[in-house]
Amino acid sequence: MAKSRLHDKYVKEIAPALQKELNIKNTMAVPKVHKVVVNMGVGEATQNAKALDPAINELGQITGQKAVITRAKKSIAAFKVRENQPIGAMITLRGERMYEFLDRLINVTLPRVRDFRGVSTKSFDGRGNYTLGLRDQLIFPEIDYAKVDKTRGMNVTIVTTARNDNDARALLKQMGMPFRQA
Repeated sequence: MAKSRLHDKYVKEIAPALQKELNIKNTMAVPKVHKVVVNMGVGEATQNAKALDPAINELGQITGQKAVITRAKKSIAAFKVRENQPIGAMITLRGERMYEFLDRLINVTLPRVRDFRGVSTKSFDGRGNYTLGLRDQLIFPEIDYAKVDKTRGMNVTIVTTARNDNDARALLKQMGMPFRQA
């Protein structure tokens, strides 16, 4: 498979710039994106098992990969959830598909968000991973507006090899992630 635009840019421009910016001697220690996890929780699946099918199809359209059904780890009576009951869908992207998805997310999808002022810089977890919450799936150009029955939110987690949040922030900023200006 040919290298995606963002992967090519990472190898030629971003990695050398990060190495200089973060003062890293070894090129293998330069932070890079390890994987991207797209997760969609479908709460109504507890009452209606068929509610999960459109979510799985939409995640497949967005990422170009088949979604995996996530199941409840334990029973919670207040939420009417039983152990091992299907409650959502997720996809883990690696390699070229991951770079392709990140390129589309940064350059096409995020600018389509209404009243977009940038993504939060506070969504790092302390270990160099970034989680972005999206309110609805309609911002992706792959989704047909007429076929959507209900808007569903999703989480996009970008897992990096960075040791800390500052290195990961520098990596994502170099990749073009539109962070909110403070």
